[in-house]
Amino acid sequence: MLEKLKGIEARYEDLERQLTDPEVYSDAALLKKVNRELKELSAVVEAYRAYCAAAADCEEARELLGDPEMKEMAQEELGRSKAEMERLTEQLRCLLLPKDPNDSKNVIMEIRGGVGGEEGALFAASLLRMYTMYAESKGWTVDIVNMNDTELGGVKECSLMVEGEGAYSRLKFESGVHRVQRVPETESGGRIHTSAATVAVLPEAEEVEFEINPADLQIDTYRASGAGGQHVNKTESAIRITHLPTGVVVECQDERSQYKNKDKAMKVLRSRLYEAERQKQEAAVAAERRSQVGSGDRSERIRTYNFPQGRVTDHRIGLTLYKIEAIMNGALDELIDALVTADQAEKLQRSEE
Repeated sequence: MLEKLKGIEARYEDLERQLTDPEVYSDAALLKKVNRELKELSAVVEAYRAYCAAAADCEEARELLGDPEMKEMAQEELGRSKAEMERLTEQLRCLLLPKDPNDSKNVIMEIRGGVGGEEGALFAASLLRMYTMYAESKGWTVDIVNMNDTELGGVKECSLMVEGEGAYSRLKFESGVHRVQRVPETESGGRIHTSAATVAVLPEAEEVEFEINPADLQIDTYRASGAGGQHVNKTESAIRITHLPTGVVVECQDERSQYKNKDKAMKVLRSRLYEAERQKQEAAVAAERRSQVGSGDRSERIRTYNFPQGRVTDHRIGLTLYKIEAIMNGALDELIDALVTADQAEKLQRSEE
């Protein structure tokens, strides 16, 4: 492990040197790549240097054990340094686990009302509000790409972009079926219903990662529908893009500009196709079992929101929190932190097998 860490530190120092090179600064794409890699390595290098300092303190304390006047102090320092080295060793083991290359990316999130008709659509709207509030608490920006809503304020389906540092690393655990148990707003009898909504979280694919042949696209324009005042139905600014080889269809009518709608729709399409290709490669290569946490299987029921009991249960890790109101208002960190920890523990266990 120490040899690997030396190599990482050498790479980090090389990247620092590259930042002083004018040629790197004149290439925006290269500069972005260097800065991103520096940021990814910084936590490992910082912990490794702290480990080296603790190891040096430990060696110094051992040398002082032979001095009768310094022996007691040296023993205390030796114990402290050893404990620090053990703590840093565990930290470094976690930091050296294989990283998801998509963790630093922005997110395309798709939310759809599922089982339960109108109540499923209303719950999808509640989830949209929850994720929007969570993103705002993180300082991320949320941009609605497409929205298909109901007369009662529910969401049949919507696509949104979430942009911000580490958005995918946190939101990737939200993919799956979310179940709700509550008295529907549409139910006068006061009976508890069970409904559901599905959430898909895709990393935003950059053009350099996934190229699309323009000949494979059918692009249609149409008039936007829904709220929008005089603008609605007067100009054909809404965009529908069909990827002919796969049949994937993406729509965007959020912007007044046809160009902006096309740009957003292309980002969603690129991310969907990138994710489909990534999953296909994973299925072909991965003989090992995939981690239950963060598997992203949309057919998997991942969480239940029980309003009468005020609880939220994440079924993947068996965690129940009696904080439903706070969670629905975007306080997701406790849930997501637990999922991140479980994911790391699973990876550690597999690395030791």
